[in-house]
Amino acid sequence: MTLPKDKWKALNSEEERIIVNKGTEMPFTGEYNSFKGIGTFVCKRCENPLYHSDAKFNSGCGWPSFDDDISGNVKRILDEDGRRTEIVCAHCGGHLGHVFEGERFTEKDTRHCVNSVSIRFIAD
Repeated sequence: MTLPKDKWKALNSEEERIIVNKGTEMPFTGEYNSFKGIGTFVCKRCENPLYHSDAKFNSGCGWPSFDDDISGNVKRILDEDGRRTEIVCAHCGGHLGHVFEGERFTEKDTRHCVNSVSIRFIAD
């Protein structure tokens, strides 16, 4: 269940650096990079459901990768320089990472490259 703004989770300084200020965690350091549980990944700040675990795959890039999002829950925004497409939580606007297409990692040909700090896993 997505939380209303007045109930959003308090963020620590690292979470705020990434989620609010659009930072990036170091590659291969996030808790969900190699994670293989079955369930749903939600926004760390507002608990908006973002990705089902069956969309997660190992791209080798150093961050959790997903080839599909939960429809309507992840918003794409062109970076200011026009070179990359940022992905944010459609409910609270929290920075998740970036999306890339045309890399041929999966049949869906899409890679959501997500900071582990931006998400939380809920087991089924």
